[in-house]
Amino acid sequence: MQGSAARFEARPGGAPVIEVEDVHKSFGALEVLKGVSLVAREGEVVALIGSSGSGKSTLLRCINMLEVPERGTVTIAGETVRLAGTPPHRHVADERQVRRLRSGLGMVFQSFNLWSHMSILDNVMEAPLHVQKRDRGEVREEALAMLDKVGIAAKADAYPAQLSGGQQQRAAIARALCINPKVMLFDEPTSALDPELEVEVLRVIQLLAEEGRTMMLVTHDMKFARTVADRVIFLHLGQIEEEGTVDEVFRATRSARLRQFLGAAGHG
Repeated sequence: MQGSAARFEARPGGAPVIEVEDVHKSFGALEVLKGVSLVAREGEVVALIGSSGSGKSTLLRCINMLEVPERGTVTIAGETVRLAGTPPHRHVADERQVRRLRSGLGMVFQSFNLWSHMSILDNVMEAPLHVQKRDRGEVREEALAMLDKVGIAAKADAYPAQLSGGQQQRAAIARALCINPKVMLFDEPTSALDPELEVEVLRVIQLLAEEGRTMMLVTHDMKFARTVADRVIFLHLGQIEEEGTVDEVFRATRSARLRQFLGAAGHG
């Protein structure tokens, strides 16, 4: 694998796929995001790091409108999500637009969220068939290819309860890939896994990075962030405290708070 900086430099000036501008999000009196702005470009892997409660997962949920920001805008592939109302009652103005934009976002959560009553193959085929209304034969062929890509083709007819946690998370990744997303969003995809199972999933994500897929990744694994990311964003108390290339963030750290965080994580 080439170094992450080399991958980033090989694709300069990619078109913005995700643009977040001045996003604020509160839960009651707790303001979790306090004016976050960022851009993720085509072919870029952006790692979001920070302490628990810094707003990383909430930011991802605002990008796919699982949470609606009180202020600010989210733009996907040049199209801004239309919102209506005023804080704290802001809401999606066009549900059809959000469903369409979500069909270009592959989301992988901490929990696997697989349908327990469906086989792994049927789980992977569900969204392309029923949301994207694609041909069953074409979807089945692509779903099997995605299961092969993540290394669990032999488990296509198994049910989630018959798989290990690592296998279930790889199935969740295959499911997200099968919608042919413009960008993959990973929210701490290995946090529920034992270390030996974590390696399986990180290997798949690294493969996707090497393929040049656009990804935003919330992770607690600093070593992995250094390996896979083109750009790293450090969130602290709901704001971007520092961002830059891997070398800038990890080796030429400017923020005292980030140095403290990296030291606690064993990467000072």
